[in-house]
Amino acid sequence: MAVVVRAGAAPLWWLGVVAAGAGVLPPGLTGRRIGVLAGAALFLVAAAVVAYARRGRYRAPARSAARAGKHDILQDRAVTVRNWRRGHRWWLLLGFLAALGTAFAVPAAGGLLLAGCGAGLWLKAAWIGRLEQDGEALLWVRVDRLTPAAGRPAGRRTAEGYRTTGIAAGDAAPGGARRRTPTLV
Repeated sequence: MAVVVRAGAAPLWWLGVVAAGAGVLPPGLTGRRIGVLAGAALFLVAAAVVAYARRGRYRAPARSAARAGKHDILQDRAVTVRNWRRGHRWWLLLGFLAALGTAFAVPAAGGLLLAGCGAGLWLKAAWIGRLEQDGEALLWVRVDRLTPAAGRPAGRRTAEGYRTTGIAAGDAAPGGARRRTPTLV
């Protein structure tokens, strides 16, 4: 489940950083200094709101998650990330273009807002990772619940689709990060 949350963090962060960097170039209506200060405030607010919003929607189904059975299909981390990014590429592009467009009014603010949303998603994935470590089980969303028609990973229709496996299962570490395989010496 944390993989799906984390899948949007990197593109939002990097598109936001690029948009903020390009947004500093035009002076804008408010001036660069006010734009960057407003963007910094928006970054902090967006990161906090995204990180703390709807935590109950993740916590409640995690408590009632069923153990993954032999016939449950669970996707690899890379496939999940790739599918999420393909399914949301137009929204990411629109967000990037909107962040660039706001640079003519308030320089860098839109890009920093976008980057703050990405940072908030990363913080939320880290929080889910702590939930997984405390429960000593990775949380998974079944493949049939990851389709765009099924909704979000914490939506009402996906709540019964949560499955658990051991911490060492799969290619994702707690929190959705790539599992690092130890090198043998």
